[in-house]
Amino acid sequence: MGLRTYHAKRDFGRTPEPRGRPETKAGWRFVIQKHDATRLHYDFRLELDGVMKSWAVPRGPSLDPAQKRLAVETEDHPIEYNRFEGTIPDGQYGAGPVIVWDRGRWRPREDAREGYRKGRLKFDLEGEKLSGGWMLVRMIGPRSENGKNWLLIKEKDDGARAGSAGEVVSRLPQSVASGRTIEDVEGGVAKQRKAARRTKATKAPSHPRADFQGLAMAGARKETLPRSWTPQLATLTSIVPTGDEWLHEIKFDGYRLVCRKDGDRVELVTRGGQDWTERFPEIAEAARGLGVRRALLDGEAVVLRPDGTTSFQALQNAMRGDRANGRLVYFAFDLVHADGWGLTRVPLEARKQALAGLLGGKRARAGSTIRYSDHVVGQGEAFYAEACRKGLEGIVSKRREGLAVSGRGTAWLKRKCSSRQEFVIGGFTEPQRSRVGLGALLLGVREDGKLRYAGRVGTGFDTQLLRDLRRRLDALETAKPPFENPPARTSGTHWVRPKLVSEVSFTEWTSDGLLRHPSFEGLREDKKAADVVHERPVKAAASKGSAGAGEAVVAGITLSHPEKVLFAKRQLTKRDLARYLETVAPRMVPHLAERPLMILRCPEGRGRECFYQKHPHGPVPPALEAVEIREKMGKDRYLVARDLAGLVSLVQLGALELHVWGARVDRIEQPDRMVFDIDPDPKTPWAEIPRTARRLRDALAAYDLESFVKTTGGKGLHVVVPLRRGPDWKEVGAFAGAVARRLVGEDPDLFTQHLQKQRRGGRIFLDTMRNLRAHTWVAAYSPRAREGAPVSCPISWDEVTPKLDPMRFTVESLGRGLPRADPWRAMGETRQTLTAVMLRQVAKE
Repeated sequence: MGLRTYHAKRDFGRTPEPRGRPETKAGWRFVIQKHDATRLHYDFRLELDGVMKSWAVPRGPSLDPAQKRLAVETEDHPIEYNRFEGTIPDGQYGAGPVIVWDRGRWRPREDAREGYRKGRLKFDLEGEKLSGGWMLVRMIGPRSENGKNWLLIKEKDDGARAGSAGEVVSRLPQSVASGRTIEDVEGGVAKQRKAARRTKATKAPSHPRADFQGLAMAGARKETLPRSWTPQLATLTSIVPTGDEWLHEIKFDGYRLVCRKDGDRVELVTRGGQDWTERFPEIAEAARGLGVRRALLDGEAVVLRPDGTTSFQALQNAMRGDRANGRLVYFAFDLVHADGWGLTRVPLEARKQALAGLLGGKRARAGSTIRYSDHVVGQGEAFYAEACRKGLEGIVSKRREGLAVSGRGTAWLKRKCSSRQEFVIGGFTEPQRSRVGLGALLLGVREDGKLRYAGRVGTGFDTQLLRDLRRRLDALETAKPPFENPPARTSGTHWVRPKLVSEVSFTEWTSDGLLRHPSFEGLREDKKAADVVHERPVKAAASKGSAGAGEAVVAGITLSHPEKVLFAKRQLTKRDLARYLETVAPRMVPHLAERPLMILRCPEGRGRECFYQKHPHGPVPPALEAVEIREKMGKDRYLVARDLAGLVSLVQLGALELHVWGARVDRIEQPDRMVFDIDPDPKTPWAEIPRTARRLRDALAAYDLESFVKTTGGKGLHVVVPLRRGPDWKEVGAFAGAVARRLVGEDPDLFTQHLQKQRRGGRIFLDTMRNLRAHTWVAAYSPRAREGAPVSCPISWDEVTPKLDPMRFTVESLGRGLPRADPWRAMGETRQTLTAVMLRQVAKE
C-alpha cells in the first residue's frame, strides 16, 4: 500500500504526527497504540516491507483464545510513527490522544508476505505486555468489508488467559513509553472538545439525571441503543394472580408507544412498528428534556380526564385537534435501555425503580407530559376491584422478577373490567333516516387463519366520525364478503377489504359466536388486521386452586394429575416440570419454535416405560400443530410447538425430552443450525471435553464461523453454529464432516468418527450425524430423562473449562431462575452461512 494514503489524509502543518517515508532496512518491530478518536480503539501495527502494516482493533487485543477480536485494516504508517505519543488536533484525521500501549518485536511463523497475501498470518510477539503466539485471519463472506476486516486471535500457550484474566487492556492501561494513561496525554484541544460534548449532553434537563452505573451488577449489560424494540405484551386472563411475586398496574386506554431517545432525536413507535412521532409532538418534546442521553421507554399515550380515567375516544378526538376533554399524557411503565446500558436482563421491579428515578420520582408532577406508571405489590383482587369501581379499563399484572421479553407471554397478564377487544371491519350498511355516513359496521376476528364474522356494531359514533369512516371504507369497497361465514342477511351491505381495525366494547359473546350489546370505541390504527384474533382468557394467573380437583392450569393448559411424580428421587411432579418450562420459555422458545419435534414420552415418569415418538397419532392438542413433511415413503406428520402453551401441552402428553430438527418448517430443506455432538467414551477424562469444544470453535473460526455451546444433559457438549439458510442438508452435513475429519487427522489417538462404539477404542466420538435430514438433537433447555433431572443448558464459552460441572444445570436449579446473562442472546443476530468457497474447499479435502 505504501505511504501515499497516509500522507493524503494528513496536513503535516497542523498535526504533530511524523511525515515519515518507507525504510529499506529490514526489521520486525511491532507497536500497539491506544487511540481515543471518534471511538476508543487500539492500532495494531507490524513492520513489513519498510512500513507498519496497520489494523484498528476496537476492543483491543485479548489474552483469551476464545476472544476473536475484530481488526480493521487501515492505511500503512511510517516506522517512525512507532514513537508517536500526543494529541492529534481537531479537524485532522483521527483527532484525539494517542499513547504507545505496547511495543517490541514480532516473528512470523512462515513467509510473512505470503501469509499476509493469503489472509492468514501466524506470528509470535515479544513485547512488554504481549507475548507468545498470535494469528491474524482475514474474514471472508458478507462481513469481510472487501477484505478489510480481519480477526486477531491469541493462540493457546503459556501466555494465554481465560475470561476476565485475559482482558489485558483494562488491567494495564499505561503507556510503555511514558507511563502515562491516555487521559494524561489528552491535550487542551481534546479536553475542550469533550467539555463541549458534556455540556451539550447535559444542557438544561427538565428531570434530574439518573445514575445507571449501579444497574450493571443487577443484570444490565453495556450495549448500543437498539434501533427498535418489539414490546412485551400481556395475555388476557380471567383470574387475577395471587401472591407477592406479582405487581399490578392500571391498564390504560390509549395507544401503546415505544419512546426511543438518541440525543435530541426522539421517535415514538407503535407496537406494529409505525412511526407516530409527528402525531404526538408534545410527548416527543418532553422526551427531549429527560435527564438521559439515550433511552428506550415503553408506555402508553392517553388522554387523562379530570376524574383520573383515560378514554380511547377522547384520545382519538385529541389526535384530530380536539383537546377539550383532557390532557395528553405518556404513562411510562418500563425502561429497557438507558445511556449505554441494556436492561432487558434486569428484573422488572429494578427496571421500574430506574424509570422512577429518571422521571423524577414516583409521584407525577402537576403538568408533566411524561409520567411514571406506579404499581402495587400483591393485593391483586383488591386492586382490580378498585380499578373497576373507578371506571378504569382494567389492570395489568406482571411478575416482579420478570425479564424484558418481546412478544406475548404469561409473565404479563391483563384482566379487563368489561369485555373489549379489537375487531376487523369487513363491511358496513347504509344509514337510515337522519343518520349520516353509515348504519353499522360488520365485524370479524381471525380463527385458524380465516376471518370469521362476529356481529355488527351501530352505536358509539358521532357525526364527524361516521363521515370519516364512510370516506375511508368507500376506498376499500369490494364485491365479495371477506368473511368465512358471512351473515345470512346481507341486503344493503357494502363489503370492504379487511384492512381497518376497530376497538369495540360489549357485554359478552353469544353461544353462536356473536357480540352482545357492542359499542364502537374507536379505530386502532396502531394494529394490523392480520393480528386480530378472538381473545380468550387463560387461567394461568392462578397459581393456587385455579383448576378443578386433580387438575392444575399452567399457561392456559389444564394438567391432569399434576402431582404425578416424574422424577422419583427428586420428587419432581408434572406441575414442577410445567413450572420449569414457564421459567425458561422466554429463552427456550426461540430455539425450538417452528421446528419439527421428536419427543421422549414417559407417561408414568422416568424409570418406567419410555418411548420416542416422531409422528403424532390421533388428535393433536390445540396448542400444538401437526405439519406434514415429505419422507421416503410419502408424507407424515410432525409436532411443532410455537409457544409456552405448546411446551406445557407436551408435558401433559408425558414428554420428558424434546428433540428438534436443524431446520424450520417453512424451509425444511435448508438447515439454519449446524451441530457437533462431542460424545466421549465413559473413561475419557472430563478435561478433554471442554478442550475438544474449544478446538472445534477454533476450527470453525478459521472459516469465520461463530459458534455457541451447550451442555447435553450428560457428559458431552454440543457446539452449535447458526446459519443463514441457503445450503441444503447434504452440503451442511458434508461441511460438518470435513471439519470433524480435520480434527481426527490432527489427533487420531483422541478423536474418532466411527459410529460403532466397539470401534471407538476409548476415543471421543465427534458426531456430525445430527446434520442429516430428519435427524434431531436435544433442544436447548430441554430436560433429560436421567437421574437428577439434568437439563441441556446453553453456556458461555468462558464457562467451558475443566471446572465446568454440566450436572449442576437441572430442572430444580434453573427452575429457581435463569442466569441474568443469556449466553445465546447473540445467536439470533449472527449473520453467517456456508459460502460456495467454503463448500468447494471442504469438497477437496
